[in-house]
Amino acid sequence: MKIALAQINLIIGDFEGNAAKHIRLIEEARRRGADLIVFPELSITGYPPRDFLEFKDFVARANATLERLKPYSRDIAVIAGVPTVNPRKEGKDLFNSAVFLYEGRELRRQHKTLLPTYDIFDEARYFEPADEWKPVEFKGKKIALTICEDIWNLGNENPLYTVNPVEKFLPYRPDLLINISASPFDYLHAKERIRVLKANVRAYGLPIVYVNHTGAQTDLIFDGGSLVMTPSGTVYRELPFFTEALEIIDSDALDQTDREREKPEIPLIYRALVTGIRDYFGKIGLKSAVLGLSGGIDSAVTAVLAAEALGSSHVEALLMPSRYSSESSVKDALKLAENLGISAKIISIEKPFQAVEEELRSFFVPKGITLENIQPRLRMIYLMAFANQYGHILLNTSNKSELAVGYGTLYGDLAGGLSVLGDVYKTRVYELARYINRDEEIIPRNIIDKPPSAELKPDQKDTDTLPPYEILDPILYRYIEERKGPREIITEGFDPELVKRVLRMVNRNEFKRYQTAPVLRVTPKAFGMGRRMPIVAKYLE
Repeated sequence: MKIALAQINLIIGDFEGNAAKHIRLIEEARRRGADLIVFPELSITGYPPRDFLEFKDFVARANATLERLKPYSRDIAVIAGVPTVNPRKEGKDLFNSAVFLYEGRELRRQHKTLLPTYDIFDEARYFEPADEWKPVEFKGKKIALTICEDIWNLGNENPLYTVNPVEKFLPYRPDLLINISASPFDYLHAKERIRVLKANVRAYGLPIVYVNHTGAQTDLIFDGGSLVMTPSGTVYRELPFFTEALEIIDSDALDQTDREREKPEIPLIYRALVTGIRDYFGKIGLKSAVLGLSGGIDSAVTAVLAAEALGSSHVEALLMPSRYSSESSVKDALKLAENLGISAKIISIEKPFQAVEEELRSFFVPKGITLENIQPRLRMIYLMAFANQYGHILLNTSNKSELAVGYGTLYGDLAGGLSVLGDVYKTRVYELARYINRDEEIIPRNIIDKPPSAELKPDQKDTDTLPPYEILDPILYRYIEERKGPREIITEGFDPELVKRVLRMVNRNEFKRYQTAPVLRVTPKAFGMGRRMPIVAKYLE
């Protein structure tokens, strides 16, 4: 049986566009001799539809779209993903379903069993789990249909579920396991995905066809990487990352082995961020970005990513020096803009800075953090003026280390429509910069080499307020990604007082993160939907 893997990039709720993409690929797969085409999880709606699922009209339109596909299944079978209304009064209103169409009819509608409720997932909010498991028979083969999480409870050290859907199919002696998926990217996920699929093959001896989404949906990025696994547990085919693909395999000839690709983290993160920017703009329907270019490493890397994603002609940079901005920072920023071919304008904030200072003196003498924060808030006025005037989206350039400890100005440099580096620790921003410069100097060397500074007061350095990032980031990683408490972190050799201070900073600045832009997710634990913390709390106080 020839199976087409349709790894696609969808827009949530764009039923016309999503249907057109399904139909085009069904027709192409038919021309190329496929017997069956497989689309990802909730391919009709896009993933994750979230509270759109609470609208009956949304669900009705999704199923009407599925009906439109039936005539195209006259001589090729189609597996697509759609929400299904639960006919029973008890339980949730919907199922998350994989639908098997052939000869204009629906042969099987298999519901998802395991509904994740961790990290960015909240499927139990909307869906009822399956309570029936039966394979679909097609071309002399029994196919077990599963959906994403249904295969992820095997091979984990601590399984999250008591039910194993794959085992429910075993009494029927299936020949093939197909998994339609919407599995978001993080820099560890590609390796983990292969590990889990191999664990399933070792356990059940069944070949697996796994089809994933690609592209970005606001903060979530999907890398694709769809897979075909042989019955012996080797990778027969792995589809490309971060791009749409249609590939046809013969399920009766899985006797070759595709070379498993190297998956270095920094290139994956780079491509993920470019994809995140490109799809955020493209799916909203806007084309151009504006950002503040300070001469620092964060804005430099953000500018490179934006130019790659949108094209240099669609990126505008503002340089907004104050009395504390160094001449070298302005020079470095201009050189970067020249290297990238992006527009760069210099607008000094010194006059409005003086005017605000003078006005405030009628009430108090601004100094310290008050005086410092006036500057980024003035810069934001200019940036948003350009965004409003020219239809730009403002890109936020703060990194994960800064967001974690609150090292940023609310309604100032923390503002923006999209946070590009908000899930990238500062030490990794430097790694990205070196990767960008791997063939030629795009980011001026001085930007990478100089000590990081907000330049909001004379001779300021980040280390005046924070520990060096080489020490700070490992503490943050243990607390945020690994969810270790202070005692656990201290036992690993970190200074007790420093650990307590850093963790207090993280907790006390939740109110800032609550008000920041969507953060492109590239780690297993990003700020946003995947990390839900109380703003008011006493933990670690």
